Amino acid sequence: MEKKKKKKYSRTDKVILGIGFTILGLFVLSIAIPIIYVVLASFMDPTVLNNQGLSFNIKDWTLDAYRRVLENEMIWRGFLNSFLYSLAFTVISVLVTLLAAYPLSKKEFVGRKVFNIIFLITMFFGGGMIPTFILINQLHMVNTVWAILIPGAFNVWNMILARTYYQSIPTELREASAIDGANEIQHFFKIMIPVCKPIIAVLALWSFVGMWNSYFDAMIYLNDANLQPLQLVLRSILVQNTPQPGMIADIQSTAEMAKIAEQLKYATIVVSSLPLLVMYPFFQKYFDKGIMVGSVKG
Repeated sequence: MEKKKKKKYSRTDKVILGIGFTILGLFVLSIAIPIIYVVLASFMDPTVLNNQGLSFNIKDWTLDAYRRVLENEMIWRGFLNSFLYSLAFTVISVLVTLLAAYPLSKKEFVGRKVFNIIFLITMFFGGGMIPTFILINQLHMVNTVWAILIPGAFNVWNMILARTYYQSIPTELREASAIDGANEIQHFFKIMIPVCKPIIAVLALWSFVGMWNSYFDAMIYLNDANLQPLQLVLRSILVQNTPQPGMIADIQSTAEMAKIAEQLKYATIVVSSLPLLVMYPFFQKYFDKGIMVGSVKG
């Protein structure tokens, strides 16, 4: 077999590629360095971390922060709440988005342009926080999980991606299913859903990550501490600098409490990020295909 000829680049191409790779490398470092620092700092002894910074001496490392985090009841309750909220929100959001995008992908759908314009307007204009809170309150959804699951379940941008993906599917599939006697509902659930696995994986990943990282709606609508997600617990540790009761109750000195609280921040960040890091590799094979087809075609 003949060896493939190497592509020759001009001097201008090399300069542009060099600049691009340099910018990309700096961007990767700007993300990787803080992550590495947080992970290493979570294992560090708080006294050594505050006095000397990071140390690669094993003697200066400890699992005390993770022990305190994992033994705390509020952390586990928030973790479970976040997982259940994210899972339920993902199912609701993906189903609503797919159902809305399917008719809008059909050119013969009456009123298709009108609905598209209405949806697009909502991307740029909203009612605002106070009217939204009044509406949620009048619906008796305050201090219930529905207040954070229902209002944001439909995302117009995700709908546009799903609609574009539908349009990339050959119309012959619908004709074949119609010959077999399938109606629109049967065609949607038995034909379209299996074909749309890549875009479903993308929408599911975005919905799960969005809800997992969300805390503002829960902070406004959920007053019961038992319903609050992990991000609100994390916010109290990171922003308000108030670790949950019991996490540092055995520390007597105020200075020591401050050191432990600083270490707990890093350990909590690592624990709260683990589900996303574990989940992403399983969706990666669908992610590239789904996002490219849904964004470019149509």
